[in-house]
Amino acid sequence: MIGQNREDIKSGMEVEIVLKEDQSTGILIRGVVAEILTSSDFHPHGIKVRLESGDVGRIQSIISKL
Repeated sequence: MIGQNREDIKSGMEVEIVLKEDQSTGILIRGVVAEILTSSDFHPHGIKVRLESGDVGRIQSIISKL
């Protein structure tokens, strides 16, 4: 599942994100959503979130839903 729609994202979900500095390489980080940072309902590059680890990036895929 792709994380472009804000309504699909909830705190506590496991996701894969790409950090801004890794956008050119496509390296993904897996973690649990702590906070949703994008205020719009949709973003074509993925909803921006902060993971429990503190990493901030755009969701590329949803691993597990709540």
